[in-house]
Amino acid sequence: MRVGFIGAGNMAGAIVRGIVAEGTLPAEDLAVTSAHGRSAQALARETGVDAPGSNEELVERTGPRGVVVLAVKPHLIAEVLEPLGDLLAEQDSLVVSLAAGTPLATLESFLPPGQAVVRVMPNVNALVGAGMAAVCGNASTSEDQVDAVVGLFETVGSAIVLAERDFPAYTAIAGSAPAFAAHFVEALARAAVRNGLPKMLATRIAAQTMLGTARTMLERGTTPAQLADMVSSPGGTTIAGSLAMEDAGFSPAVVRGVQAVIDRDREIAAG
Repeated sequence: MRVGFIGAGNMAGAIVRGIVAEGTLPAEDLAVTSAHGRSAQALARETGVDAPGSNEELVERTGPRGVVVLAVKPHLIAEVLEPLGDLLAEQDSLVVSLAAGTPLATLESFLPPGQAVVRVMPNVNALVGAGMAAVCGNASTSEDQVDAVVGLFETVGSAIVLAERDFPAYTAIAGSAPAFAAHFVEALARAAVRNGLPKMLATRIAAQTMLGTARTMLERGTTPAQLADMVSSPGGTTIAGSLAMEDAGFSPAVVRGVQAVIDRDREIAAG
């Protein structure tokens, strides 16, 4: 399988580096382009992948039944896809889009009928190999094609197959949630600074604690409630802090934030 990336930004770079580092595909089976060529050439020098001179050349480079990943901003999708439609159909390419808020139906509207298209929503943590991605194929994709895309994104974290109707909720708790988690780390650090810890040290402690908490839940199969109970002694400090945050509206604020993301995502998708 050959894979080409149209776009060489942070996300495409993270995925390419992950694929090469994991040995999922050899570097010579990967290609990347970018709008002005500079970022693609820099990524090619770093990883050993190819950097064709045009998107058309990239599609041809991936060969019959290759994978073409669109790692561009949503407003550029039509501009990129429409000139490539006939060539993608001729090559029987699998088109994979990373564009946020761009449904399969929108992607299909820029392509010939019957084109296989997979929509993927990764998140920023792919930059450190700890990403989360949701994958959904259209009616023209095979199970093997969807599984191949899942495999690609597992090189930079975890990936799941998810119905497109569930993408708004996924976007809230995976795509936007790194920002929410960062706000929480910042708030913890500020509270520690108030009580005498240096900011950089407080941030490191809080971030490591978030990392360890996530690993404990995932690796030991511990539920959030079980973990909270593990560190909440009767009459102790942790339960006092937890109840104080609940009194301040912690859980309702998180639920409102998630719902706001879902509502906005649906607005964007509806145009």
